[in-house]
Amino acid sequence: MNFDPFPWLTAIILFPIVAGLFIPLIPDKDGKTVRWFALVVGLIDFAAIIYAFYTGYDLNEPGLQLVESYTWIPDLDLKWSLAADGLSMPLIILTGFITTLAIMAAWPVTFKPKLFYFLMLAMYGGQIAVFAVQDMLLFFLVWELELVPVYLILSIWGGKKRLYAATKFILYTAGGSLFILVAALTMAFYGDTVTFDMAAIANKDFGLGLQLLLYAGFLIAYGVKLPIFPLHTWLPDAHGEATAPAHMLLAGILLKMGGYALIRMNAGMLPDAHVKFAPVLVILGIVNIIYAALTSFAQRNLKRKIAYSSISHMGFVLIGMASFTNLGLSGAILQMISHGLIGASLFFMVGATYDRTHTLMLDEMGGVGKQMKKVFAMWTACSLASLALPGMSGFVAELMVFVGFATSDAYSATFRVIVVLLAAVGVILTPIYLLSMLREIFYGEENPELVKSQALVDAEPREVFIIGSLLVPIIAIGLYPKAATQIYEATEAQLTTMLRGHVPALVAVAEPATVTIEPLVAEPAIAPAIDVAPEPTAITVEADVVDESLLVKPSEPLEPSDPDNPQIEF
Repeated sequence: MNFDPFPWLTAIILFPIVAGLFIPLIPDKDGKTVRWFALVVGLIDFAAIIYAFYTGYDLNEPGLQLVESYTWIPDLDLKWSLAADGLSMPLIILTGFITTLAIMAAWPVTFKPKLFYFLMLAMYGGQIAVFAVQDMLLFFLVWELELVPVYLILSIWGGKKRLYAATKFILYTAGGSLFILVAALTMAFYGDTVTFDMAAIANKDFGLGLQLLLYAGFLIAYGVKLPIFPLHTWLPDAHGEATAPAHMLLAGILLKMGGYALIRMNAGMLPDAHVKFAPVLVILGIVNIIYAALTSFAQRNLKRKIAYSSISHMGFVLIGMASFTNLGLSGAILQMISHGLIGASLFFMVGATYDRTHTLMLDEMGGVGKQMKKVFAMWTACSLASLALPGMSGFVAELMVFVGFATSDAYSATFRVIVVLLAAVGVILTPIYLLSMLREIFYGEENPELVKSQALVDAEPREVFIIGSLLVPIIAIGLYPKAATQIYEATEAQLTTMLRGHVPALVAVAEPATVTIEPLVAEPAIAPAIDVAPEPTAITVEADVVDESLLVKPSEPLEPSDPDNPQIEF
């Protein structure tokens, strides 16, 4: 562990929350002063994240860094414990970047601006806390507290069905959180010592049966947030009613909390159960990719179309984390980073389009390309990023998942081929529904009233800056992926090595086979003076799997089996 003398993570988490508490004291009637205050707070916090990363984070260290630990309740070993490693650090940076841009995207908000910007800053600190805490009970608390500002933003600043969408969101996520609480308490009190420390819990020896139960509970809880089919139905409704800044945080950060927790806890703390569940994750990933892509293709509502596109892209995270390869898991993490940027850009463009057309139905749009050339160019760039155009981050992430899983030695060749072919179907569908969407919005059949509307103004500098800021890292990662992968590759390699060491727990048990091994000793040319040679004997071995490479001559040295190259036939 790498301890830092200054509590950077605590400061980064608490600063936006504490600063937000001063917003009611700001004399402001129209919200202009408040929004500048919130933006400055966001920029300062993001600058602190970058400074802490460059001064206190070692790219070659796979373990926890920037560690802070303060005892809370000694008898239960409860601590305010924070740290960052390769899995959490890129997501903390992503949170600071996306949230700061989301505050800028909230410029048009004029209804209760003080409350709105306070909730935005509270989400800022809460989401970083989710990625940084190292105590199971504290993780549950910040996971729950982070839901409060999301619910309020949806229910107050949403569309006509905002209360329905917000209620559905809170019921799904709070219901899933019950599984986190039960699992956390079970893991903490299991064994001779009571502890909520994640590192200590990871070292406990849970039986396979208990691991499977805990894994299933976590999978439900985090599957709601990722989301995984069929726990996804809250997301289209939430996106359908949210405002543009809320969209950016939902797609850019909130979904990544589910993927992060699956990798951190399901794979990292319950490795034997992860090996058992791995084929299930792959199948769920394929269902996510194809089902959501087909559903997105059929949507006529612009927000719901992009929402289902997000669900489809999250399927690659499931496949990558179940690949048991460095390339596959690295691709899954990169997909979370990439989609955070791309999803935020797409939903910002949805909000910008709605502000001008006052409709979300594709049937009511059309022919607005001439009036909004900059908006069309921005939409096109974001859509090309989403469909994984080479040279952009989405292409690199999905390619890494494809190649990582295709070359995995943990599955049979037949299963790998089927999975890759099915995932390719989703990749083919994505450009179809995105490019057809662009055609309908900008060059479809003209809506005379809409085309003549004075509201069809082209993109303003603020909007160009936001999209440009998102496209820069998207293109940079696409051209030079190591800029992102070097942050987490040490942690990812350590996790993959650990998981591969547990893969034999899933080896399929074949019917016992009887193997007769005859000693391969030639008859001597000249009889020995003293007859001491025993009669040839037969050795009967009960084995689950027959490996002909183990049938060796006595003169040959017996090579040890390769523990780093196990295989699961599925």
